Amino acid sequence: MIVPLGGDSTGVFIALREFQVERVYLLYLEGNLIQKEQLQQELDKFKVPVTAEILNGPLLESMFKTFAKIKALEGGERVLVLTSSADKMGACAALSASFVNGLKAFAVENEKIMMFPVLKFSYYRLLSNKKLSIMRYLRTQPDCCASLEDLARRTKMSLALVSYHINGSAKTEGLVSEGLVDIMEGSHGRNQVILTELGKLLVDGLVESPTDPMQYQTENVKPASINFA
Repeated sequence: MIVPLGGDSTGVFIALREFQVERVYLLYLEGNLIQKEQLQQELDKFKVPVTAEILNGPLLESMFKTFAKIKALEGGERVLVLTSSADKMGACAALSASFVNGLKAFAVENEKIMMFPVLKFSYYRLLSNKKLSIMRYLRTQPDCCASLEDLARRTKMSLALVSYHINGSAKTEGLVSEGLVDIMEGSHGRNQVILTELGKLLVDGLVESPTDPMQYQTENVKPASINFA
């Protein structure tokens, strides 16, 4: 069970009563260190193994990264996520990470368990190789493209094809409608193409993949090595 801290952690013990929990992962920020230590001491009485993971850096990114790590260790079907133990921002980040990874999330309210629906899908299955290539390029070169024309020139793709992948068509969703790319109004009437936060997480391999969760890592990938053919 994944338990992000920062809020009311009493729901942890209700969850232990309702579910057969083999291990508890406590996710905490530096400011939640005392809460983490107190809860860890209380959980020791229940003889439940506890692993503590500190969330470093931007909350959403660190939450997704930690969820990916735990899912790889435990398997998605076995993981429960308690969202009501976190503060509002932490709960939103945990619920988002649960949804995009198909994990079972729940909250405890008035000592009752409230399960959230499980959304089992993979963004990777929705993306063609060319879409992924465009996203990888935008990740490695975030300030590269002041317009669709600029992006087309840099990726050696036609403007029509880039526009199709970015904006979609009447029958096919593009990267914008999928929430992975934004078109920001720039100077001289041109629109800058940038990745959304979810797009960055997906390219970095922090969103569930049907095979290897780190398959689409871009670390040490140079733009010149990306094939747009």
